[in-house]
Amino acid sequence: VVSTQSTGARDYRKRGLIPLSTYMKCYRIGDIVDIKGCGTVTKGMPYKVYHGKTGRVYNVTKRAVGVIVNKRVKGRILAKKIILRVEHIRHSKCRDDFLKRVKENEAVKKEAKASGVYVCTRRAPVNPRSSHTVKGKGITVEEVRPIRYEFIA
Repeated sequence: VVSTQSTGARDYRKRGLIPLSTYMKCYRIGDIVDIKGCGTVTKGMPYKVYHGKTGRVYNVTKRAVGVIVNKRVKGRILAKKIILRVEHIRHSKCRDDFLKRVKENEAVKKEAKASGVYVCTRRAPVNPRSSHTVKGKGITVEEVRPIRYEFIA
């Protein structure tokens, strides 16, 4: 757990008034949000354990948002409900890549269905790079090998 002095401190050149865009954001039930305590506003601040965690919105009020967060307690994970002001949360970008991939896959499947060709939309691991020789001007190849161990009695 990080000390509250570092988690509560604002970033360099981000001190002072909070931008109005923070208050203009719309949070709906089911949204995934990241919790990051803002030191400027001490009301509705998250406890230090929840700083940096991601949760799901379950309740929305005028100035605050209820979030369900997973917390590890000894050997088990508990779903905790916490209330936070809007200054201390932001929309999470964790699902952006997934949703983008879903859209691309749907478009590819639609084209494949029209043309009657099977297309695999699964992600494949990146293959290792093929072997190659590195060349350079005026560089000689130096062979490196370990020194043979000799027992001296």
